[in-house]
Amino acid sequence: MTALPEVAGVLSAGQVAETVASIAAVQLRSGMIPWFPGGHADPWNHVEAAMALAVGGLRHEAEAAYAWLAREQRPDGAWHQYYVAGGVEQAKLDANVCAYVATGVWHHFCLTGDRGFLETMWPVVEGAVGFVLGLQTRRGEVLWARHADGRPWPFALLTGSASMCHSLGRALAVARHLGHERPRWEHARARLAHVVAHVPQAFLPKDRWAMDWYYPVLAGVVTGEAGRARLAAGWDRFVIAGEGTRCVHDRPWVTAAETSECAIAHLAAGHDARALALFRSAQGLRSDDGDYFTGLVLPERVHFPGGERSTYSAAAVVLAADALSGATPAAGLFVGRPLLPATLSG
Repeated sequence: MTALPEVAGVLSAGQVAETVASIAAVQLRSGMIPWFPGGHADPWNHVEAAMALAVGGLRHEAEAAYAWLAREQRPDGAWHQYYVAGGVEQAKLDANVCAYVATGVWHHFCLTGDRGFLETMWPVVEGAVGFVLGLQTRRGEVLWARHADGRPWPFALLTGSASMCHSLGRALAVARHLGHERPRWEHARARLAHVVAHVPQAFLPKDRWAMDWYYPVLAGVVTGEAGRARLAAGWDRFVIAGEGTRCVHDRPWVTAAETSECAIAHLAAGHDARALALFRSAQGLRSDDGDYFTGLVLPERVHFPGGERSTYSAAAVVLAADALSGATPAAGLFVGRPLLPATLSG
């Protein structure tokens, strides 16, 4: 087993272990990981939580999460947007939610080096990518979702398309490792990356939201000087010094997940000091139990919504800790560093 992440002076390995345990405590016997006890799950945040479980050494629990996804996958390769313990809560089929399984599967393989896991999950990844590419337009963006009856939604979202671009890259890594050629996927990813980086009018305007600011960098689409310029341009608009990243620029709300993701984006862009400062500020949302409050309203310092502590927030912190510390073979997943399966990492 690889070492647990530790960010010196900010978050210890023992604290990371507490956070990972808090995620496992919410996981259902089915393998599903709700946002919080009694809440719903969505496949994107479910995968994020599974990745954190694996980083924390809870391999059995992580693989139970992927087994749940495999059982719940529809014949068309999709998953519904929200699930509860008793079944489907929201029947819409969100493309980004479906694509993210590829990121999780490749991450898990890089941690474990388990080719058998990769082979088992290949049909799941292939089906999910097929569903996603069925929503790609001629220009290259991917429409947000389909209604449960199959009708597509009429618009695309920048954050979701950036995330799908990253997931398509990980799906291609899975395919190549297993010896499958997928030139259509490569072409689709290239078209999508071009639109994300250069055609802002392709997306429904949501520039209030921090994710539309940093996600093209986090997803590895806008890189180098362009990525650094993009992050610098939005810093004063979205970041409250010492507190974290706002959810939307015109409200004094910071969240643990956005702050942690924003830290990874800055790390990917080479802004290490800002990445560490953001990660440090995310610890202001840590509870005494080791999990993380979803958000904080300032200046009142009231947790929202309703004191909620969410598994996806905890997972984002764990993945940011791994990216900052380089502790595991999968630590470079979002920061452009080479990834090696655990069996090859030395």
